[in-house]
Amino acid sequence: MGSIGEGDQTRPRSYWRWSKQDFFPEESFQNWASYRSALFQTPSRFKDRLISRSDDGNEISELRKQSENDMKRCLTWWDLTWFGFGSVIGAGIFVLTGQEANKHAGPAIVLSYVASGISAMLSVFCYTEFAVEIPVAGGSFAYLRIELGDFAAFITAGNILLESIVGGAAVARSWTSYFTNLLDRKPNSLRIHTNLTDGYNLLDPIAVAVLAVAATIAMISTRKTSYLNWIASAINTVVILFVIIAGFANAKTSNLTPFLPFGAKGIFQAAAIVYFAYGGFDNIATMAEETKNPSRDIPLGLLGSMSIITVIYCLMALALSMMQKYTEIDPDAAYSVAFQSVGMRWAKYLVALGALKGMTTVLLVGALGQARYTTHIARAHMIPPWFALVHPKTGTPINATLLVTISSAFIAFFSSLDVLASLLSVSTLFIFMMMAVALLVRRYYVRGITPKPNLLKLVILLLVIIASSMGTSAYWGLDPNGWKGYTITVPLWLLGTLGISQLLTQQRTPKVWGVPLVPWLPSLSIATNIFLMGSLGSKAFVRFGICTVVMLVYYFFLGVHATYDMAHQQYKPEAIKMTDEENMDKSGP
Repeated sequence: MGSIGEGDQTRPRSYWRWSKQDFFPEESFQNWASYRSALFQTPSRFKDRLISRSDDGNEISELRKQSENDMKRCLTWWDLTWFGFGSVIGAGIFVLTGQEANKHAGPAIVLSYVASGISAMLSVFCYTEFAVEIPVAGGSFAYLRIELGDFAAFITAGNILLESIVGGAAVARSWTSYFTNLLDRKPNSLRIHTNLTDGYNLLDPIAVAVLAVAATIAMISTRKTSYLNWIASAINTVVILFVIIAGFANAKTSNLTPFLPFGAKGIFQAAAIVYFAYGGFDNIATMAEETKNPSRDIPLGLLGSMSIITVIYCLMALALSMMQKYTEIDPDAAYSVAFQSVGMRWAKYLVALGALKGMTTVLLVGALGQARYTTHIARAHMIPPWFALVHPKTGTPINATLLVTISSAFIAFFSSLDVLASLLSVSTLFIFMMMAVALLVRRYYVRGITPKPNLLKLVILLLVIIASSMGTSAYWGLDPNGWKGYTITVPLWLLGTLGISQLLTQQRTPKVWGVPLVPWLPSLSIATNIFLMGSLGSKAFVRFGICTVVMLVYYFFLGVHATYDMAHQQYKPEAIKMTDEENMDKSGP
C-alpha cells in the first residue's frame, strides 16, 4: 500500500467510508448555492444529456476507474454456461408455469413458452453482439449510453434496478413457497399473516434470510460463487430430467383437451408473464468484465445455455399439462402437487428440493449480475458513485450488492409473487425492446461518418417499426379475433424494416460475432417485445407508470446534474493524505 517516508504520504482510501463527498462529489451538490444554480440550469443540462453519447473506449476503460479497483478476470465459457442455467431456471418454470396454465393459457402454456422463448432468443442475439464488442459490467445500460444517449440509458437504468430488486424479491418469495411444500405444511403457513391490503398482507422473513445468504456468498468471491453454482445447477439438472421423464410416463393426452380454453389471447397473456422465466440471461452479459476471453466465451455461454433452456421449458410445460387437468393445477406448487395427483407422493419432495436448488442459484447469479449493473450505473454517477466501488481484496462490488439486496429484502417481506411478476415483465420487455433499437442504431449510425439525411431516414424508419408494433399489440388487445387492423400494422412493420434494409448501408461490421439477418431479427425483437408488453394487464402498466414518474423526479432533481458534472468533469474525487503515524495505525481497507 506504499512505504512510509518522511512527511505526508498519499495512500488509497479505505473501502469502508461514507462521507458526503463519497456519495455526492459533484460540484452541483457541494453547497445549497451550487445546487440552486444547478436547478436553474436544468433545461440546458437536460438538453445536453439528451443528445450526448458515450463511446466504447469510455465505457471500457475510463468509467472503470471510478471503481478504484478492478474486478478479477476468472470466468470461462464453462462458467458462463452454468451461470446461464443457474440464473434462468428457477421461479419462472416451477411457479409461473402452474399459475399461468391455471389462469390464462391452459394446456397451451407450452405455446406461451415457445412464443416467449423466440422473443428471448432474439434478445440474446442482441446482447451477445454488444457484450463481445463492449465487455463491461454495465450490460444493457452501457450499451444504451453509447447508442441512444444518457437519458435513454437512465430510463433503462431505472428499469434495470427495478428489475433487479423486484426480480430478487419474486424469487425469494417463491423459495419460501417451495420450502413450505418440502416440509409438507399448508401454503403460507411459514409467513406472518397481517391485516394489510391483500397482496401485501403475508410477511415473509424466510425470503429476507435467503436473499441475505445469497448476497453474502456473492460478495465473498465470484469464483467461489461459480463453483457453488456448478454444484447446485448439476443437482437441479437431474431433477429437471426426472420431471420431464416421469411427467411423460404419467401423462394423459385427455388432459390436453380443451387445448385453448382461454383462446389465443390467453397464450400471449401467459407468454408475457412467463417471459420472466427467461429474464436472467442478461446477467451473463454483465460478467463480461470478469471473463477471460469475452469474444469466445460469451457467445458460447449465452447462446448455448439459452437454446437448451428454451427446449427444457417447453418440455416441462407440456409434461405438467399432460399430468394434470389445467383446472386442477396448483398455482403455487404446480409440479409437486401434480406428481402427488398421479400417485407419486414422494416425488413432490424431490421436485420441491430441485425447485429450491434452482431458485437458490437464480438468487446467487442474480446477486452477481444485478450488483454489476448497479456498479456501472454508479460509475456514470446516475446513482451515488459510492456504489461503484470494488473491494480490493474480494474483487467484488460489495456496496452495490448491499443496495440491491436490502431493497429486494424489503419488497420480498411484504409483496406477493403475482404483484411482482407482472411489474417485472413490463420492465424486462421494455429493456429488451430498447436493446434491439440500440443494435439497429449501432449498425446503421456512426457519429461523424453517417450523413445526416441517412440519420433522419433511420429515425423515421425506427419510429415506423415501433409505432406499427404498438398498433399490432393494441389491436390484438382490443379485438383478439379480428384481422382487419393487421392489414395496416403488419405491412407498415414490413415496410419500415425493408426500408432500413434497402435504403441504408450498414456503417459498422462486428469484429468477432454479430447478429445475423440484420435488420430483420432486431426489428422482429422490437415487435415481439412490444406485443408481449401489450398482452399484460392494465395494473402492470399503472405500476410501471408510477415507477417511471418516480425515476423522472429523481433524474431531474439529482441524476441530470450528477451526470452533467461527471461528463464535464465537475466533480472532486478526494485523496486522503495521511501522516506517518496514521499509516502505521491503519493497515488496510
